[in-house]
Amino acid sequence: MEKLVNVQLPELKKNISTIERLVSVLGGSYLLYDSLRHKRGIAEYGAAGFMLFRGLSGYCPASHLGERILHKNYKHSSNINIHTRMVISKPIDEVYNFWRHLGNLPLFMEHLESVAVLSDTLSEWKAILPGGLGTVKWKAEIVAEEPYRFIGWQSLPGSKIKNAGKVQFKDAGELGTLVHVVFSYHAPLGSIGEEIARLLTPTFEKTIRKDILAFKRFMETGVAKKISQETNKIYM
Repeated sequence: MEKLVNVQLPELKKNISTIERLVSVLGGSYLLYDSLRHKRGIAEYGAAGFMLFRGLSGYCPASHLGERILHKNYKHSSNINIHTRMVISKPIDEVYNFWRHLGNLPLFMEHLESVAVLSDTLSEWKAILPGGLGTVKWKAEIVAEEPYRFIGWQSLPGSKIKNAGKVQFKDAGELGTLVHVVFSYHAPLGSIGEEIARLLTPTFEKTIRKDILAFKRFMETGVAKKISQETNKIYM
């Protein structure tokens, strides 16, 4: 018998954090258990398999694709595009309704000074720039929504900063609610865009990642750390 030729598979580069891997494994395991128990469809089995693969390998194809698209379409590296999954031990209606009122976001997002709700779909955002360089405002609209499943929004054309996001919600049974957050900031074109691009630093990205993860803490405990820009004092 001929000796089999060793074939080396390409190594997958880990692109998600340890916490996200753990959440994916727990969420995927529960979805697989629930799908087997209730004889769900192929879509549910596929979702469970994807989450398990993501958690065990540490590689997320969606994040990789997003990075490639950004690298291809933007000359500046200062674009922020974040994908985060978490399981929140609260029922899906409570989690959805809290996020649906965008005015709640500054309660746990340190980089947002305010989000004023102007109508059922329009809102005005005010973000604190890194390094104490002031604030920047823009208006955004909810562009896609299905109650208790997802919310999608984006800044209006001509805004000083391009902001977009999507939050998906899935009932995780006894575990609570599985939440997938996509959050992005992009610099617009033109001279104003060049100024904004210099502010979208890795430090600002780290702050936003921290803010998104604070959503879980706030929903489960009602407590979020807020740092006063004037005194740098942490309030609990």
